[in-house]
Amino acid sequence: MAGLRVLELGAWVAGPAAGLVLADWGADVVKVEPPGVGDPGRLFARLLASMGADLPFNPPFEMDNRGKRSIALDLASEEGRALGMELVDGADVLVTNIRQSALARLGFDPAAVMRRNPRLVYAAITGYGMDGPDSDRAAYDISAFWARSGIAHMLTSPGQAPPFQRGGMGDHNAGMAAAGGVAAALYEREKTGRGRLVTTSLLREGIFTMSFDLAITLRFGVPLQVADRLNVGNPCINNYQDSEGRWFWVVGLDPDRHWPPMARAVGHPEWIDDPRYATFAARRERSVELIEELDGIFAGKPLAEWAEIFDSVPDMWWAPVQTLDEVIADPQARAAGSFCEVPDPAGGTLTFPATPVDFDGQGARPACMAPVLGEHSDDLLAELGRDGDEIKRLREAGVVA
Repeated sequence: MAGLRVLELGAWVAGPAAGLVLADWGADVVKVEPPGVGDPGRLFARLLASMGADLPFNPPFEMDNRGKRSIALDLASEEGRALGMELVDGADVLVTNIRQSALARLGFDPAAVMRRNPRLVYAAITGYGMDGPDSDRAAYDISAFWARSGIAHMLTSPGQAPPFQRGGMGDHNAGMAAAGGVAAALYEREKTGRGRLVTTSLLREGIFTMSFDLAITLRFGVPLQVADRLNVGNPCINNYQDSEGRWFWVVGLDPDRHWPPMARAVGHPEWIDDPRYATFAARRERSVELIEELDGIFAGKPLAEWAEIFDSVPDMWWAPVQTLDEVIADPQARAAGSFCEVPDPAGGTLTFPATPVDFDGQGARPACMAPVLGEHSDDLLAELGRDGDEIKRLREAGVVA
């Protein structure tokens, strides 16, 4: 996407995540932030400090805003809005996750902006969609993506409290979806010459994430039960614990294909033909009994030994439940391009997670770390034709910072 200009009106994670993907793909992403605090995602630094992290860094913000240029612009002022519209004039894409009512008050809603620049692809990420009674309801991904979509419920073990979602899970999914929609709309623009409104929402992302379960419920008219590892119908796809308390998954999704390797791996090849377990129906009927036996067997060795056994048995599929430290050290994660090096202003590079798409083996090549608030205000105003005296006046008036 080199040569494309993206204007980002983003806050916290979802909008900036879409901008991040486009920046990693080579676009020139201009981040418009209000003077003062800027993108509230910059406040993650305070949260980290309250948790005892006293280093002057903001990794979540740095992650989602690398490779961008920042202009601190007061869109609430008449001059600020005029400058913002000049940025719109030169943009190919506008990405935002600001509530549509707020954008409408500022004159940056899709209809107004696309009248001004008909070639613009306008990507709007919302909490609950563009229509309906809750279309303007405030949302973070923990509410719209995690809770309301059914994800939290289907991951809550019987009698337990719903699990906490980790930071930005739905936001990053929504950002990736928006980036894909932008790419499709840009392809269409090559043929028609006109832009397109592209929308996604945290709720839609959550429902799509739950589409396996929801498709079954829609088709059969019955809800699925929350999974319980002690009573799954197919013990070949379950999590187990080793002698040191380490968890791992065996992933024998095809019960007929994966039962023989499982029986061999646990040292009971006779189970393959044992009438109690020989068929999927028999194993499902005795799943509680079989899982108890497997629990006792797996608790007899450390995971390192099980790993050697599993890897020696053809068609025995499994994966460890890794800590974040183990993920970072995982050589396969590195080989798969899961991390990228971002140039550090102090020299050298810093390692961050990569966005998850490569092109013919070429992954993300971020140009720079996340900008400080207003770092590129002067440069961008100069690109709009403002000279030094005018930039100074705009700064003194508080229009830019």
